[in-house]
Amino acid sequence: MNAEHKTVAVLGAGTMGSGIATVIARSGHRTLLFDVNEPNLARGIDTVRGFFDRSVQLGKLSETDATAAMERLSGTTELSDLAPSDVVIEAVFEDLTLKKEIFGRLDEIVSERTLFHTNTSTLSVTGIASGSRLPERVVGTHYCNPAPLMKLVEVAAGRHTADWAHRATREFLGSLGKTTVVTKDRPGFIVNRFLIPWENSCIAALESGLGTRESIDAAVTGALGHPMGPFQLLDIVGMDIHQQVATRLYEQLRDPRFFPPPMVDRMVAAGDLGRKTGRGFYTYDDTRLFGS
Repeated sequence: MNAEHKTVAVLGAGTMGSGIATVIARSGHRTLLFDVNEPNLARGIDTVRGFFDRSVQLGKLSETDATAAMERLSGTTELSDLAPSDVVIEAVFEDLTLKKEIFGRLDEIVSERTLFHTNTSTLSVTGIASGSRLPERVVGTHYCNPAPLMKLVEVAAGRHTADWAHRATREFLGSLGKTTVVTKDRPGFIVNRFLIPWENSCIAALESGLGTRESIDAAVTGALGHPMGPFQLLDIVGMDIHQQVATRLYEQLRDPRFFPPPMVDRMVAAGDLGRKTGRGFYTYDDTRLFGS
């Protein structure tokens, strides 16, 4: 599969899907962003536009390049529009039945050589791949969040993933400027096995009064060298997503470090999900992923 001028479909226009679409469009590939919900799709496209606008303001991208990237992006609510895709990246809600159903439907729409990527980090790649009649083309590709800023992508083969699909996946990710690490098809892969317990411990520390959100974020960025603090990151990810991921990993691993602290449930119940709702650990005037 040639690494240039691909048509790439991204399924799901939420935080992760819109972030991945940003990466794809910026890298020169034609990008199709799909969501079943028209308002969600519109918000996803606006999030991509917001990232490029912000990049221009910061001098990291020219207006010409930003315009060209947006011209490579289009949105759709029809799966049939994804027929020309060379790569399909699934970033929908973490539900095994839903993911399997989508891949099964896409089998009848796209080419047999189209790569199927799943951005899951809590579900089995093998289980998701079983929804396709060609499980050998399904590969796990977990983009670290926020996808437009983080270089790392975890690559996990399912039980029946073919060598050609695994190789082509790593070549494609290289065309995006991503660094890949290969991991086993296990709950959480590498990153979330470490990240979720750490985020939970930061939330518990805040809840116990060990520090403020600002002091903990400052300690993590200033002393540990992280590009952003845990609460800044959680506001991008979304507390509902953190709750879902942490709970699913706890259910599979039965390790209490993965169980979300009580503050998570209270924030989700209050609708304080992070940047996308305008309020999480911090408050935001611009709810786009990379607004000011």
